[in-house]
Amino acid sequence: MVIQRTIYVLAVPDLEKTIGFYGDILGFTIHEIGDPGWRMFVRDNCRIMAGHCPDAIQPSELGDHSYFGYFVVDDVDDYYGMVTSKGVEVIKPIKSEPWGMREFGMKTIDGHRIMVGQDLEE
Repeated sequence: MVIQRTIYVLAVPDLEKTIGFYGDILGFTIHEIGDPGWRMFVRDNCRIMAGHCPDAIQPSELGDHSYFGYFVVDDVDDYYGMVTSKGVEVIKPIKSEPWGMREFGMKTIDGHRIMVGQDLEE
């Protein structure tokens, strides 16, 4: 068995706000997927399906479980500069860590949390 790809699936309280955040702020393209309550966000090899779920538990109420992904990128400093210049809430400042990653954490407009990191060269 081989895992061929991963797709994150998120319940979001306001799909239109989420579409704007992932498209305009994080640089994803937005795709219709045949159901008006769902969208697919695509950037490079990352896929995120977001479903409009206004009555679901709010991401901010999930505590540590609101982390849903760790994006490994090729230029974390550039991406950090881009998202912070657009006002994204940083929850962990960019830092080189002893486990070999330079990383930062951010919060989405919905309250989900994402870590973004780059492998440090030895």
